[in-house]
Amino acid sequence: MVPPIRGYDVGALLYCPANAHQSIADALRDERYPKPFSLAFCLEDTVAEGAVEEAEEALFCTLEQISRYHTQQEFYLPLIFIRVRNPQQLKKLAERYSPFTSVLRGFILPKFFVDNCDAYIQVIQEISRQWPEYRYMPIFEAAAMIDLSTRYQNLVRVKEKLEAVSDRILNIRVGGNDLSHAFGLRRSVHDTIYDVRPVAHLLIDIVTTFATQYVVSGPVWEYFAGEGWDTGLRRELAQDLLSGFVGKTVIHPNQIPVVNDMLKVSRRDYQDACHILGWDQDAGLLVSASPDATRMDEVKTHSNWANRILHLAKAYGIREE
Repeated sequence: MVPPIRGYDVGALLYCPANAHQSIADALRDERYPKPFSLAFCLEDTVAEGAVEEAEEALFCTLEQISRYHTQQEFYLPLIFIRVRNPQQLKKLAERYSPFTSVLRGFILPKFFVDNCDAYIQVIQEISRQWPEYRYMPIFEAAAMIDLSTRYQNLVRVKEKLEAVSDRILNIRVGGNDLSHAFGLRRSVHDTIYDVRPVAHLLIDIVTTFATQYVVSGPVWEYFAGEGWDTGLRRELAQDLLSGFVGKTVIHPNQIPVVNDMLKVSRRDYQDACHILGWDQDAGLLVSASPDATRMDEVKTHSNWANRILHLAKAYGIREE
């Protein structure tokens, strides 16, 4: 039986073109990558239009190899997802790759917004009748979100439509680079996505709409080598967490340990979270000093934060400071 997963479990999601890195099955078996991490095989932006069928076939062989290795020996198996191009391809590949549901956990839905969400939702409902184990991660990256005259209404509209398949939605993702592209912008290694103000406003609107119900993951950081890349990634991750994002799309194994370290919770936060969620409410008092007597803990205003902290601690551990 495939174990259940939560949105917090995705963490660092490593992207890999579906028609490249033919040795990735061997790399997984030999545990060459830092862990924990998740893995996304991309059939969309990283694959040319004329190479899609070839990439689908290459991915079939890769999944077959990973599945075979996994039956032969024990090794760390990341959560594996496929980024499709459109609802039609999703329907086709959900069936074609169904022999590998023991290793394939679901699909990533690009450019998800009002123009395609109905089609995606219909396909998800059809697939779920036969393969309920698949989970889905819509990506909010469409340039159609930029229009201020319709942005708020359309984000709410999409959220309402997602209710029909909310139990299938593992994670909400955002596309920082795609949205930056719409403005002709690109952040330097010294900037975070929050310094790109038009994009930052878009991202915050997505969090505001969805984060009360779903885990929303942060945008990709495109630097993985050279001076300052890791400092910049840490700085952006700190802003991600403060803004309500959890996890991050990554493009190089170098980035995984940085994401995992930043997702750890401090000992102080962990102790406070346990204090808040273990409160004796029969005592009548719902506020007190924190265990280290440095800040206020209040059940009614800090319980959602406390639950988030314990989810992160379970998935990524506690940072001793």
